[in-house]
Amino acid sequence: MSALDKQIDELYQLPLTEFTTARNALVKTQRGADATHVRTLQKPTVVAWAVNQVYWRARPTFEKLMKAGERLRAAQIAALTGKAADLREANEAHRKALADAVKEAEKIASGSGSHPSPDALMRTFEAVSLAKDPPAHPGRLSDALQPAGFEALAGVTPTVRLKPDTPSEKTDRKKAAEERKRAEEEKKRAAEIKRAEAALERAKAKMRLAEEALKRTRDHS
Repeated sequence: MSALDKQIDELYQLPLTEFTTARNALVKTQRGADATHVRTLQKPTVVAWAVNQVYWRARPTFEKLMKAGERLRAAQIAALTGKAADLREANEAHRKALADAVKEAEKIASGSGSHPSPDALMRTFEAVSLAKDPPAHPGRLSDALQPAGFEALAGVTPTVRLKPDTPSEKTDRKKAAEERKRAEEEKKRAAEIKRAEAALERAKAKMRLAEEALKRTRDHS
């Protein structure tokens, strides 16, 4: 870690009210690109500052959350790709780690006279812990974050797993297939009967015509 990186880390550990003054003082000690870099550092919002302080002051809580997030993400990917995964257990562990991190952030912020939104803290911790790539500089957030959602799993190809039929479902499917077969057979028989009736009507008509022709012949003889 460079001397400047160490100084920037120290900047983000200060009370929020001291950030701007300390940053401007640090700018004056730098030259060129380093001075420009420090000058562009944004003062954290209350939520971002509180999350940062959990990293700086309660590292075990932060690391526990990151590991729980990593396990949950791995379980989600495994489930999507058809592999065995205890998604419920991973989700529960992550939920508990989130709650612990939020509680710690609220405690630190309260000690400094700040009261960040618990929901915003929760969302930011969730976003950090479930990110596809871990933050390059943890502890240096400048604003609250939103969880990435399903796009965080982009590139993962889901595997469709067909649930095997239960015995009752197999019976129902068999009955339905038999009923469809019977319906088709009845439809065919009905069509055959209709054709036979039509043929009979045509034969009767021909017979009547023949009888009438024979009658006319006898009448003229």
